[in-house]
Amino acid sequence: MAGSGIEMIGIEVVPESARSGEPRSLFWPWFASNISVLGVSYGAFTLAFGVSFWQAVIAGVVGIVVSFALCGVIALAGKRGSAPTMVLSRAAFGVNGNRLTAALSWLLTVGWETVLVILATLATSTVFTRLGWGGGTGTKVVALVVVSAITVLAGVAGFAVVMRLQAVITVVAAVLTVVYMVLSADHIHWATVSSLPAGSAQHVIGALVFLMTGFGLGWVNAAADYSRYLPRRASARGVFGWTTFGGALGPVVLLIFGLLLAGSSADLADAIGADPIGALTTLLPTWFLVPFAIAAVLGLIGGAVLDIYSSGLALLTAGVRIPRYLAAGVDGVIMIAGTIYVVFFGSSFIGAFQGFLITLGVPIAAWCGVMVADVALRRRDYAEDELFDPRGRYGDVRVLPLILVVAGTAIGWGLVTNSFAGWLGWQGYLLGPLGLGGRDGDWAYAGLGILVALLIGLVGTLIGSAATVRRQEAATSPVRDVVTEPRA
Repeated sequence: MAGSGIEMIGIEVVPESARSGEPRSLFWPWFASNISVLGVSYGAFTLAFGVSFWQAVIAGVVGIVVSFALCGVIALAGKRGSAPTMVLSRAAFGVNGNRLTAALSWLLTVGWETVLVILATLATSTVFTRLGWGGGTGTKVVALVVVSAITVLAGVAGFAVVMRLQAVITVVAAVLTVVYMVLSADHIHWATVSSLPAGSAQHVIGALVFLMTGFGLGWVNAAADYSRYLPRRASARGVFGWTTFGGALGPVVLLIFGLLLAGSSADLADAIGADPIGALTTLLPTWFLVPFAIAAVLGLIGGAVLDIYSSGLALLTAGVRIPRYLAAGVDGVIMIAGTIYVVFFGSSFIGAFQGFLITLGVPIAAWCGVMVADVALRRRDYAEDELFDPRGRYGDVRVLPLILVVAGTAIGWGLVTNSFAGWLGWQGYLLGPLGLGGRDGDWAYAGLGILVALLIGLVGTLIGSAATVRRQEAATSPVRDVVTEPRA
């Protein structure tokens, strides 16, 4: 386990003396980062696909559990290599070939941490407005300062502080969320929920892919960052199990409860679509609004903290040579600037911004397929020093994995549509030529591009990289000075 104070370890391999703990410690960061009451709102988002309650439950359980299982597989790489996710990705893409995917990972994590801080700031304003305490500019400024300070300071401090903070968030947010569920349970009307009409297979697939993307697939590029401090002797089954369980438990419970609420009231479902967190406060007595705000904000902070920590590591892996804590600070400045712009000057920008982040989800899905297959093919621990040496067994640039990501992205973008912004209307260009009904057909919102990109990366790597992985694992370390990452 990392010591107290600011974590000085960057993207280099964690030394043996700093590794400790048990796989069950992984429950805290993964549960805390996914316990946000925003998960309740996903019930309304899912029903918007035109599915029944039971179809939504099946899509949710399968989509959420499978997507976090992908995180569990990649978390195994952290135990085997004791390095951040995007450094371990060098084994698949080559030391320098991996820079592209590291840059994509950085964009995605910085983007989502910004969205989470925006939502936390606006949620505080909404609750204060309902209480009559004023939810204007002053409230937003204070909320932004508090939320940003906690997020940035935790990211700068590093692993030990992140893990402790997530343990606190887990307990507080979980208790308050359970109270919220108890207080709003009388708004559930099973007769109305059970009468929701069933949707087509395309609608169910669309809901499933949406939930995969909104939950586990949004974390795959950070999955090994929190298992890298575990000793090599740690149980592989435990690493996989606690990562999957910790990530999936909260979202599954919150989603099902959200389905019951949104399915009971079309008005509530519509309100959630317009104001995902604020709409949930309409079900509460006034006395619980402040605890609700605490639960909502803490849950969002839990996700933002993991994002800012991992975004700093991705920035370093992409080639920026500064200390880890400064990288987290740089990302924090970008996050705050983005939040200020959206909250105070350009709220209409959030839709286009989310569309941009979803668009990045396609190449990340392709990268995930490559990485999961690469981890599954390996039988030995990583040759640690050679993850930083382009002359070593992992090479400088590996062409096949990069081709798989590019091909998966090109095909994937052609099979998805994105309604968040008009400038993304070019997506879905393969839906017509492939006889899938075009951009307005039944398959338009099924999210096939995400699944196809994932499968292209997965199957292509299993077939095309098996022999390469065997050669890598059979190689002996060259007798020469090893090039290691600078430790600024």
